[in-house]
Amino acid sequence: MTAIRLAVIDDHPLFRAGVVHTLDAAPDLKVIGQGSSASEALKFAEKRQPDIIVFGISLSIAGIDAIEQLGSRWSNAKLLMMSGVVDAEQVRFAMQKGAWGYVMKGVSGTELIQAVRLVHAGERYVTPALAARLFAAVPAAPVDVGADALAGLTDREEGILALIAEGLSNKEIGSRLELSEKTVKHYLTIILDKLHVRTRVQAALLAYGRAHPIAAHS
Repeated sequence: MTAIRLAVIDDHPLFRAGVVHTLDAAPDLKVIGQGSSASEALKFAEKRQPDIIVFGISLSIAGIDAIEQLGSRWSNAKLLMMSGVVDAEQVRFAMQKGAWGYVMKGVSGTELIQAVRLVHAGERYVTPALAARLFAAVPAAPVDVGADALAGLTDREEGILALIAEGLSNKEIGSRLELSEKTVKHYLTIILDKLHVRTRVQAALLAYGRAHPIAAHS
């Protein structure tokens, strides 16, 4: 199995070391370099050609320039943003400029690894709790379709979906509900199938649309 090659860029050495340690612990991930600036991200993209760059630099002029260059010149190096700021406009801007994913710096190691895998597979990823806030104004038709599908969930499935919408990982959901992680994964598969969606983020958005119908149609 070929490992997913990563570069980690963040200007806080202790935090960066923790991210590197978390990612390197996954058998299918390999951190091939790390740095502390946007310019280093561009150098890694050009010389080392990682599959994904985990990018924790703020959206300063240098950071914005790096995102745009990575998206246009080195598109093979997908960008996964990490930020401690919950700012919907910043998330939208980063995704529009070429980022493939956006996670919060308080995210669990499990979700970070999952985000890396999904982005590598060609899927966009935004932390579920943040995605619900970011995309509150979703089109009316998908919400209506989702409402029909949501009505078919059991009480247990609805409870798990609510925790997914809060951004909890499968392990955290299992701990909260006293279920094994394997059982939670089984429920998640059923939930995604019933809702006719592919990812937990899409499922979380449907749940948010039902809970906030006015915002969803605004």
